[in-house]
Amino acid sequence: MDTALAPTLVARRFPRLDRRLRDVLLVVTGSLLVAALAQVVIPLPFTPVPITGQTFAVLLVGAVLGSRRGAASLLLYLFEGSLGLPVFAGGVGGLVHFLGPTGGYLLGFIAAAYLVGRLAERGMDHRFHTAVLIFLAGEAAIYLCGVTWLSFYLGLPKAIVAGLLPFIVGDALKLVAAALALPAAWKLVR
Repeated sequence: MDTALAPTLVARRFPRLDRRLRDVLLVVTGSLLVAALAQVVIPLPFTPVPITGQTFAVLLVGAVLGSRRGAASLLLYLFEGSLGLPVFAGGVGGLVHFLGPTGGYLLGFIAAAYLVGRLAERGMDHRFHTAVLIFLAGEAAIYLCGVTWLSFYLGLPKAIVAGLLPFIVGDALKLVAAALALPAAWKLVR
């Protein structure tokens, strides 16, 4: 799963671990991190989309694991949820959540992890200002998929009001926190 691009943080930190074993451990750990932060839920009474820690985890998983392992972690996370394991927001699972109003956000997690990972493989995760840009691109991917899907339920204007606007400030804070954390981690590794 390694690419010819710059090594991600974990590849630099654990270079001697067998690549296949490392990849499996990292993919599983990434899916568990997203599942854990999905349990940090603040429901909003005016929207079917809750505030969670998932997006923070998705951004970090993509950046730390890279495009392929990051996307694989989110695929595994969605597979776990599809089996009915309680990994989605609020401790729920099942295929029905892919068809509900938040299904697009779930699918957007895969795109975001891949995109953020791809940009991190190009070294854009080493500095705060470029890390902000890659995490902003990841957030945009999540919103594009999520709001588009939600618009099938609510119509586009209401989907923007219910599925985007209430989350901008919180996601901006998560984005900044991730952009601060990742370059700091790179400094520690060096």
